[in-house]
Amino acid sequence: MRFDLTDMRLFLTVIERGSITAGAQAMHLALASASERIAGMEAALGAPLLERNRRGVQATAAGDAFVRHARAILGQVEQMRGELRSFATGLKGRIRMMSNTAALAAFLPPRLSRFLAAYPDLSIDLDERPSVDIVQALAESRADLGVVSDTADLGRLETHVLAQDQLVVVANRAHRIAGASAVAFAEIVGEAFVGLSDAALELHLAERASRLGKQISYRIRMRSVDNVGMLVEAGIGLAILSEASARMLERPALAVVPLSEPWAARRLHLCTRDFRALTPHARLLADTLMDGAAAS
Repeated sequence: MRFDLTDMRLFLTVIERGSITAGAQAMHLALASASERIAGMEAALGAPLLERNRRGVQATAAGDAFVRHARAILGQVEQMRGELRSFATGLKGRIRMMSNTAALAAFLPPRLSRFLAAYPDLSIDLDERPSVDIVQALAESRADLGVVSDTADLGRLETHVLAQDQLVVVANRAHRIAGASAVAFAEIVGEAFVGLSDAALELHLAERASRLGKQISYRIRMRSVDNVGMLVEAGIGLAILSEASARMLERPALAVVPLSEPWAARRLHLCTRDFRALTPHARLLADTLMDGAAAS
């Protein structure tokens, strides 16, 4: 049974695009060539990989298994290429890391700065993503390490707590809660909100709102914390952010009020599929971050 890298990439693309035609186009292959490759894979395996229907194709049970293994193999190939490429540019190691906005706002920058200063031959590919996207990327071996909040489902990963992360309400100073020392979620859940594009946080808040028989009304969602602050300052709505993210807002017309519920005290986790299976460079960074958390 032999499958080359093109076969694997083609099959993953077909699954992602939902049809052999779309997969072939994305891979710049003729439809006949793509169909022949997939038929050859099924013949070599002795089982169908795809179920064909009017709407396109979907993976069979064997196809699902193929997807898992293909992603792992292609991930390792990309990691190998990245590390070998780093030697060509004078770097002796490269670490793939993802982080949510809250960790990048305060926790990570000083620690990554010290790490890179201490190890000048190492480099970090850092990507800012929502926590749920990071969990998925780690599960698919598209990153070595991730820093996420515990609002995401971490069941498939190994984790280590790095820091506490309090949720706060950001309001215009003219708002009724502006002078409060804390505010209950139930007191504000019925108001208009400006959302930050953080899927894990939104799901977490939606669940809490549903327990109160409510639904959060977002007037708009923004990708930038600063843009969220600008709209809140204009009176468009309230925003719920991590305390670390709120510190990034230097706007005098804004008030920051902690949420009073115990669930508003989130935790930031360092995550990976298996700490023991990390590359030496990634393990060194993980140890540095965990040591920093213990010392803080």
